[in-house]
Amino acid sequence: MTELQVQQTDESSPNAEELSSWLEKVIAWGHADSLNTWKDISLHSSRLKDFLQQLLIQINNVSSTAETMKRLPLLGQFLGRLCWNPHVTAEGESRGLLFQCLWALYSEHPSNAVEREANQWIRKVLCQLATEEEDGAALALMKHLGVPSKEYHLKVLKRMVTIMQENIGNNQCSRTQGCSCGSIRAASEACVPLITCPEASPLIGALLQQPVTCFRDGLSENFLDALHSAYSRRVLPLEELAVVSLWYHSLPSLEEAVLRLLESATAAGSTPNKIEEQVTNSLLPEACAQHCSIFLVANDIFRTVLKQAEKNECVKHVFQTFTKCFLRELSHLQPQTSASLKAFFPQSPPSLLLPLLTMPSEMPQEALKDHLMWVSSLIQQLAEEEEEEEEEDSRNIRGHHKVFEAWLLLVQCGHWVQVAAQLLVTSGPEDCAPFLWLLTFYHHPTNRWHHRASQLVQAKAAWDHLCGLFSVAGHPRPADRLQSFISLLSAKPRQPPLAPPLALNLMVNFAVFGQLPLSTSTEMIQKVVDQSGLWDESTRVLGSLRLRLNDRGCVANDRVRLRIEELRNTMTQM
Repeated sequence: MTELQVQQTDESSPNAEELSSWLEKVIAWGHADSLNTWKDISLHSSRLKDFLQQLLIQINNVSSTAETMKRLPLLGQFLGRLCWNPHVTAEGESRGLLFQCLWALYSEHPSNAVEREANQWIRKVLCQLATEEEDGAALALMKHLGVPSKEYHLKVLKRMVTIMQENIGNNQCSRTQGCSCGSIRAASEACVPLITCPEASPLIGALLQQPVTCFRDGLSENFLDALHSAYSRRVLPLEELAVVSLWYHSLPSLEEAVLRLLESATAAGSTPNKIEEQVTNSLLPEACAQHCSIFLVANDIFRTVLKQAEKNECVKHVFQTFTKCFLRELSHLQPQTSASLKAFFPQSPPSLLLPLLTMPSEMPQEALKDHLMWVSSLIQQLAEEEEEEEEEDSRNIRGHHKVFEAWLLLVQCGHWVQVAAQLLVTSGPEDCAPFLWLLTFYHHPTNRWHHRASQLVQAKAAWDHLCGLFSVAGHPRPADRLQSFISLLSAKPRQPPLAPPLALNLMVNFAVFGQLPLSTSTEMIQKVVDQSGLWDESTRVLGSLRLRLNDRGCVANDRVRLRIEELRNTMTQM
């Protein structure tokens, strides 16, 4: 700013003497309530608006509220008396200038008692202006104008919301023009009393969707807390964009949304179809695709829950479904508008990211076998490195971390585990090992006391049994062969039983993709489920298989679809 511009600005800025003169006039207006008072206000209306405009410019040009109050000590009293004068606030332009002066005085980071008291007073004024608390002057004016009280306050509220929206819409951050981002925080603070007012919805949406351009324009914590509370109590309807923005700004709201989804999706009676519908309708996959930070928080909550319940198949399935829906939403975005996969999965082994996050339906069917063998070898290598490091240093946790992250990514991409189970139906003894290892690792990520190794032996035994049971050449089968398979699911001395989900997954895939007549396959599954009590697990495996084969790009013939439906019908009738 040049010296001449500074001089002109100082000359046009209101001084303390001029402000004192206006204050005397405003006090006089407040002490009398007559037609003459109204006429006098109308007569001075234009000059008052000009004066308020000059005040607004001066407030914005001064470095702090404390400095402004030092130069114009009567400013608070002047603005306050105008706010309580209904003859002034009834006029839209004057009311708008008043509101803007108040917002300009609001300090984002109050540094002294003057600014803290000013903030408290401004919040109180804005709150009372938007409520239906009536004083004598306001009632007299409403009576004179023939305007009902409720209608008057509603119009004041709507006008205030409109002005606030316009104010934040003009928000800008520029080195040359200066930063006005503090108005965002001030507007959000002023909006706290209005959170549950339907008329404030456009303003709330505009605040939530305001882009963050510098460190000064963050939304007020009071505003976010009030918004989170109202939305949680279901007294505040928000549009989808506003909900996503709320999660982006408010960690408690995002955490609550993820935990609520987990609770509802793992409730009794949940099916794979219902879970996918719940996950999709939750808006979380869409929000996570749009904002990497939202995904990282949601993903971390799932990780924490899964650490405490690594054998809970329902939690695993919800995590898988969430990841699948997220990847689907991510694929809809333009590459330049989305973050890289490494940004979304910063802790996952880089060598596994693309192989596991690629959907089976995106690959030629003849390539699935080699691809999955490669994935299995990559994870096996990580596990072997972990065991070697454990032997060298039992306190080393780096290996544990890598293997855990590999397992977590495999859980999220559980469709590859389903493909491994399917491939085992047609695999021979020479190429079944990688798929059996992958299944065993999925169900037993840790190898404490060589637990995974013993489980792998049992998984191989189960696979051998199933190959015999579902072999066309081997029928009629010996009567005790099925019972031998069922016995693998029972605990033995000094040996834990085979993981039931692993055994059921294998058997269901043999029943669906094998060559035995459907009636024979159904009879065997019925006996296993009946004796083992794994009804829920069998219906979940069938439902998951059905969902995967219905995904776009998956190849499944009519015979396979028919067998799945018949088996599902049998399970539901048991």
